[in-house]
Amino acid sequence: MSGSYCKSLYPFSGEQHQQGLSFEAGEIIKVVQVLPGGWWEGEKDGTRGWFPSSYVQVLERTASLSQLPMEDLRDPLPPHWRCYMSPQGRRYYVNTINNETTWERPSSVPGTPKTSIRHKNSLPAENGGFDGAFFFSPQSPGSTSPTRKQSKETTVTINCVTFPLPAFMPEQQLLKPGEWSYCDYFWTDKKDSQGNGCITGFEVLLQKQLRGKQMQKEMAEFIRERIKIEEEYAKNLSKLSQIPLAGQEEGTLGEAWAQLKKSLADEAEVHLKFSSKLQSEVEKPLLTFRENFKKDMKRFDHHIADLRKQLVGRYAAVEKARKALADRQKELDLKTQQLEIKLSNKIEEDIKKARRKSTQAGDDLMRCVDLYNQSQSKWFEEMVTTSLELERLEVERVEMIRQHLCQYTTLRHETDMFNQSTMEPVDQLLQCVDPARDRELWVRENKTGEIRPVDIEI
Repeated sequence: MSGSYCKSLYPFSGEQHQQGLSFEAGEIIKVVQVLPGGWWEGEKDGTRGWFPSSYVQVLERTASLSQLPMEDLRDPLPPHWRCYMSPQGRRYYVNTINNETTWERPSSVPGTPKTSIRHKNSLPAENGGFDGAFFFSPQSPGSTSPTRKQSKETTVTINCVTFPLPAFMPEQQLLKPGEWSYCDYFWTDKKDSQGNGCITGFEVLLQKQLRGKQMQKEMAEFIRERIKIEEEYAKNLSKLSQIPLAGQEEGTLGEAWAQLKKSLADEAEVHLKFSSKLQSEVEKPLLTFRENFKKDMKRFDHHIADLRKQLVGRYAAVEKARKALADRQKELDLKTQQLEIKLSNKIEEDIKKARRKSTQAGDDLMRCVDLYNQSQSKWFEEMVTTSLELERLEVERVEMIRQHLCQYTTLRHETDMFNQSTMEPVDQLLQCVDPARDRELWVRENKTGEIRPVDIEI
């Protein structure tokens, strides 16, 4: 498979893989490495990277004779036959006239009997294939009774999402190795906590985000209560500073007491400013971010849910087409058996009609499988993109809360510093309180006379 070339069917941005290879539809890519998990490494214009295999179609190696295997050089394909490579690296062949497909290489020698009877459009299945697609095993020249054989299962579908079976898949390469990224660990569904049903991996992520949103709301409520405490405290401080208790105290002690009461008013102002900054710089940003966060969650939820519903519908169409193909094949088998015992002259015409119906059913199944694979690829790509966006939002939420809580502690320290500054004049005045000085000042102001009384003399 390595060294093959493929043609892109759809554009791919490359952002869903840490080392993604971006391309537009219709570009030619050289396949460098193939992983069973569905991711291939390729090279385009000198750039290497990874891309989903469902986005490309492997091309026939006919660019030059040197690229063809030796068997192709010795025995070229008959006219109108082309060789393709399945995603697992197995060759299959398609007749471009009647769309007949086969795993067996058609012979170019005229008159050579075919080694197998092939069902038209029983295309080799990608990633294990669809159960209804089968081919006929090789028969001896005299045998006309086909034996139906089912392709080997390498995938399993769980809740309409197809996964490779562990026995056929080595460990997949993570999209973001070593980072424990959301985009690597939430692909399957899990039982809910009550055990009543299943929830998708994306719903698990959404529940995590919604809990984060609720925690942010409760943090904002906590800050609101803190603001109320500060406002009430400031109100009480201001009220206390206006009470005229001990207002008759005089001297240096009276000055210190008056300054202490004034410091209460100053402290009340500091706490009012603190509460105001808490509201504008902490509480309001928390609430604003939460509202935007809520809108993003709702948008992501609806988008992924719609893609998952589309995937369920496409898988139901595949199952319906699979059953229709099985019914048509049974009808064709019955007509073939009737032809062998020659029950009617019209049987041959009936076989042609049954074969056309079977071919049409095969085409319908292939079309449904292709639509399903496209839907699953779209869902996969959007899951990666959206889970990475959720991861970014979670990092942004945690960092935003951390920054605003840091702002809270900064404001708290500033408040303590301002409170300390309001107390510094009080401290200074208290250091200057001097009872002797107070006594002197009071005596000077209130003295009634310096002459002391004397004894009476006779």
